[in-house]
Amino acid sequence: MGEKSSDMERFAGWVEDLMRERGYDIDSPRGGGRSRLAEDAGVHRAAVTRLLQRQSLPDLETMRALARVLGVGLRDMLIESGRVTAEDLPLPDGPRKGGADGGRGSATPAEAAELLGIPDSHRRQFVEMAEMIIAVSGARPQGVHPRRSASS
Repeated sequence: MGEKSSDMERFAGWVEDLMRERGYDIDSPRGGGRSRLAEDAGVHRAAVTRLLQRQSLPDLETMRALARVLGVGLRDMLIESGRVTAEDLPLPDGPRKGGADGGRGSATPAEAAELLGIPDSHRRQFVEMAEMIIAVSGARPQGVHPRRSASS
């Protein structure tokens, strides 16, 4: 159990750092960061609370939603949580069939923002715009999923 506990501790700390970087106030008693993250991600506040209190890891759908809102790839979420290793989910070595990336591999919009040095103050906007363009174009890079509407 010690290894799972340390995975949970490391993962929760990583998520907390992401939340702070994205402007979610989790440090002041009435900051509302946990509730706002849960609302933005469309998940139950209890799932966020259990994660940050190191009680349990989120399920796959919750991780997917948190990854989208926090601007990281689901692959990173799964690896950071300790559920899989980087070897379990290798990055592509070259261009995917039909890829237009010139053999550089692919990146999620969040990874592209980081690689391009997009400042945190504009990162969420960049990721949302890139996801919209991907959805409209019909392209579907690995790790990018269509946004769900609030009614779904």
